[in-house]
Amino acid sequence: MSHTSLAPTTRSSELAARARAVIPGGVNSGQRSIPGLEDLIIASTDGARFTTAEGTEYIDFHAAFGPPLLGHNDPEVTDAVTSALRRTDLMGVGVTPEEVELGELLARLVPSVEKSLLTSTGSEATFHALRLARAVTGRRLVVKFQGCYHGWHDSVSLNVISSPERVGRQDPVSTGILPEVLDATLVLPFNDIPALREAFAAHGDQIAGVIIEPVPHNVGALLPEQEFLQALREETTKAGSLLIFDEVITGFRHDLGGWQAISGITPDVTTFGKAIANGYPIGAIGGRADLMDQFSTIPGRPVFFAGTFNGHPGVVAAALATLKKLEQEPVHEHVFRLGDRVRDGLTELFRFKGVPAQVTGYGSVFVSYFLDGPRPRTFTDLLANDVGRFIGYRRHLIEQGLFELPLNLKRSHISYRHTDDDIDRLLSAADRAIDLAVAEGGVEIGVGTSSMGGAR
Repeated sequence: MSHTSLAPTTRSSELAARARAVIPGGVNSGQRSIPGLEDLIIASTDGARFTTAEGTEYIDFHAAFGPPLLGHNDPEVTDAVTSALRRTDLMGVGVTPEEVELGELLARLVPSVEKSLLTSTGSEATFHALRLARAVTGRRLVVKFQGCYHGWHDSVSLNVISSPERVGRQDPVSTGILPEVLDATLVLPFNDIPALREAFAAHGDQIAGVIIEPVPHNVGALLPEQEFLQALREETTKAGSLLIFDEVITGFRHDLGGWQAISGITPDVTTFGKAIANGYPIGAIGGRADLMDQFSTIPGRPVFFAGTFNGHPGVVAAALATLKKLEQEPVHEHVFRLGDRVRDGLTELFRFKGVPAQVTGYGSVFVSYFLDGPRPRTFTDLLANDVGRFIGYRRHLIEQGLFELPLNLKRSHISYRHTDDDIDRLLSAADRAIDLAVAEGGVEIGVGTSSMGGAR
């Protein structure tokens, strides 16, 4: 079927109208309703593709913000889930053998993890990490970085994708947050060692913890400088603050040990989600045993931890099957090779056409920023991104059957089910999409105008 337009048919229009009648906005997460794609109805997914209600198939480089590293509906993961659910349903008491096995696997794979607890989402994991930091230090302040997203809870719901005038100021992503909660969060620029040291010199004895995406993938891919991560470890250690790596995106997708295994910088606490279970709803928090043992899963310990669906047999089975496949098959080798092909091919295309752009990413993640100059290091560098051209380029990819999310700064993903032919098709479609986007001209709007951040 032609991909010339995503204009809805009667069936998709009717379904979308029904959705809006009973679901606010017609979708169940803030960044699923995309301008121009409000009536997009997903009928099925398979491997590296999805099909709409009209039967139109797209090669999927969005991949649900990244969880299905193995590809949609991986048969071994699906078999593991269905087998588990035939055997065990939710009990809400005790522990299952599979939960024990997953805890042992996380401790073996991830350098910082001696013990771990399961959650249903990454947001829950980061919430518990910050609560733990405050509890064990008795301090009030936490630190995050501009451009990093750590979930929906109040302490970190600020300064993700900010407009130029909001950078360097409090920029909450939602109303309804108490000012005193926002005031307890310090926001620093990423990759800025002097700003980091200055903040600790001024507030070090008040800082409970620092939470960071080691690669800020919620604004595409700002790659960390090793010296910056090392300085972060030094300052938190010296001040007695907890260093929290939010590896909800980087964990398992970039390495079985996460970015901490790549960088050699070991945090005190780590949070996980996304690729841990190939799309099933599970997260985790892990870290040093002395810290994790403060949670109330040990009777009498002071840091409350609970969740009816934590460790649900189905999602635990999905995580075990996913991590075992990542260990046993050349998943990373495959997706890294295709990622290199995409980044190299797009870089050459932009260079040949004389279009200012920076193609960056890591492993299976890629993003093309429409800006001149060197590879961006900080969120401030991304303010130069031509938002209109960025979104227009992706819309022209969609017209040709290649789906990259048409929202500003969002990254794209390669899965184990993508093939070299898929990459060839992407590069061919990009050739035309670049020309069309350039012909339309860029739109000079602030980086925060098209997206406030939010979903990963």
